[in-house]
This record gives sequence, C-alpha cells and structure tokens, in this order.
Amino acid sequence: MKRNIILTILIAGALSSCGEYNKILKSTDYEYKYEAAKNYFANGKYSKSATLLEDMIIQLKGTDKAEESLYMLAMSYYNQQDYVTASHYFTTYYNTYPRGTFVELARFHAGKALCLDTPEARLDQSGTYKAIQELQMFMEYFPQSSKKQEAQDMVFELQDKLVQKEYLSAKLYYDLGNYMGNNYESCIITAQNALKDYPFAKLREELSLLVLRSKYEMAVQSVVEKQADRFRETIDEYYAFKNEFPESKHSKEIEKIFKESSKKVKE
Repeated sequence: MKRNIILTILIAGALSSCGEYNKILKSTDYEYKYEAAKNYFANGKYSKSATLLEDMIIQLKGTDKAEESLYMLAMSYYNQQDYVTASHYFTTYYNTYPRGTFVELARFHAGKALCLDTPEARLDQSGTYKAIQELQMFMEYFPQSSKKQEAQDMVFELQDKLVQKEYLSAKLYYDLGNYMGNNYESCIITAQNALKDYPFAKLREELSLLVLRSKYEMAVQSVVEKQADRFRETIDEYYAFKNEFPESKHSKEIEKIFKESSKKVKE
C-alpha cells in the first residue's frame, strides 16, 4: 500500500515533464511503468499510454495486470481513432479472456471500431461485412446488454451502406444501357437481389424504380416479337411499384411508363 502511494506521487511528478517520459519508457521497473501508463491513460495521453503498454504487454502476460493492460491498450488506440489496431486488440482480449472483466465492452468496441473504420459506399465493402459480423456476434453473446440497441443501430447503418453500394452498381448498369451488352438486365438482377437481401433498406423505392425503368427500356428496345410480353412485364412491375409506393415522388414518371406500355400492349 505504501509503495503504491509512493509510486502515485512519483508518477504525478513525472507526468509533468516530457523528459521524464523517456526515463519511464527506459525503466525496467514494470510496476512503476504500468502505473505511469494508467496515469497517462487517465489524463487522455493515449499515445504515451499505448507506447508504454506495447512495451510491457509481453512482460505482463501471466500477471494480475495482464488482462487490464490488454484492454487499456485497445482503448488507447480506440481513443486515438486508430480503429484497425484497436479492433485487433479488443479481439485479442476477448479471445484471451472469454470470461474477462471487460469482455462485454471488448466485443462491443471491436465491432464499433470496425464500423467507424468502414469506407464510403463506392469503395470495397469487405470491412463493412466484417463490422456487421462482429456486432452481430456481440448481440448474440450479450442479448441483454445496455449497448445492444446501439449495436443494432450500427448494423442497420452498415447495411444501408451495403445497399448504397448495390444501388450505385445497379444505377451504373442502367446508365450504360445497351453499351457492350444488355446492361438493363444486369441492373434488374442487381437491384432485385438488393431488395431481397435488405427488405427494409432506405433506398428500396429507388431500387424498385430502377427495376421498373430497366424493364421499360428493355421492352422499348426489344425486337418486335418480344415487345408485347416485355411491356406486359413492365405493366406488372408498375402495379407492384404503385402498390408499395402509392405516394411516390416519382409518380409522374411511372404514370408515363404505364401509359406508354399500355399503348404498346394494345397495338
């Protein structure tokens, strides 16, 4: 107890001097070094805390400080917004200490860190899938957690990003039209798969509109013998769209598609 009080006094003085940090870093007194790391962490100096902890993590393994030091190291990187490294250490923590004191928080932050690191929708989304998986695992392990709703909201947000990626792909196919092949068909397949995989997506109406537009364009540009059937498919798609989105902001456009398609079927 007396030693801990002395350590606290010494460390408080050391933290006020940049030169003292280098002395702490070179110290072989791991108890002193560890208390310094905790003090740096408590004072928001996460870079220094992480550096000290990284230097000690192997030596502390197997001691009573090992568990706390690993979690604190992960949080130090998390608070520096180095989310990839943070997630790595959170994962290491819960795999090493599956019944540890901080296991619920470690699983949660492992997923949240990955969520915060995900790229914009136009880029590769492999990290988004990984973040969703991590957050879903957290909810499975801790279904009663106070952080469950936050985790669920992040999953929905990440799924919206995946839908945005699919929407951009479908839109690109639509814009390409018949350039080097039937891109309208590819647009339909991409959009319909997104609608099936994410039935509550925010972009559901926009994806459904792409399907309707593509079916209409395919009908317009078809050979004569296929036009009647394709215009009927377009009309069926119109009714499905109208039924799901009766107050659509695209009403003027879809009514025009319906009118033109109905004329062609009657010819």
